[in-house]
Amino acid sequence: MSRILEVCANSAQSCLEAREGGAGRVELCASIPEGGTTPSYGLIRAAQELVPGFDIRIIVRPRGGDFLYTPAEVDAMLADISLAYSLGLRGVVVGCLTPEGEVDTKLLRRLVEAAHPMSVTFHRAFDLARDPFVALEQIIACGCDRLLTSGQAPTAEQGIPLLRQLVEHALGRIVIMPGCGIRAGNIARIEAETGAHEFHASARNPLSSLMKYRKEGVPMGAPGADEYIREETDRKKVAALLQAHI
Repeated sequence: MSRILEVCANSAQSCLEAREGGAGRVELCASIPEGGTTPSYGLIRAAQELVPGFDIRIIVRPRGGDFLYTPAEVDAMLADISLAYSLGLRGVVVGCLTPEGEVDTKLLRRLVEAAHPMSVTFHRAFDLARDPFVALEQIIACGCDRLLTSGQAPTAEQGIPLLRQLVEHALGRIVIMPGCGIRAGNIARIEAETGAHEFHASARNPLSSLMKYRKEGVPMGAPGADEYIREETDRKKVAALLQAHI
């Protein structure tokens, strides 16, 4: 089975770089430093216009932080899923937990039903779930098509033992997609040792701002953030991920 790469894209340009590098699809996100939040309508449309026909999916996450949502946040998620469908997207990426660290199956079923017939991926909220095998069965039962996970470890490479167990336990009922810290230098090992064939990576490089005038010492975001450096997906890194072998 050939390797499939999903790229975590933070801009329309990153979507283009992902496609040109050979990625199968992108997960389009805003606020990558927060783990990804729902991209704006304008960003989605700009990406669609830049890479027409390419498989763009969006994360549906109204804010950073935990995965326990208020009724108002659930309304926002349902509205964003409706928007994704109206724009002709092929899938969405969601995740939700209860206060006890279980999958919120009641909400997840609502999200999956709202997304139909789009594909639904359950994201790394799974990595904060209390029991990974109970959570896996719940996610399958709710109708998700794939699970993005680092194997409940800081990186997918560190999560290889659980990732392998998840692939075996899933028995093809859902795609187990390792993500977090996937690089050209470790993807082949992760593939060989887990049996996974779909992977999630950012493949980004830092880019310096074209601003000539720069006012230092006035941060626009988190303290210490550099407004004059941003990261974009690099097609060469995408291609290297697809071509890497042991």
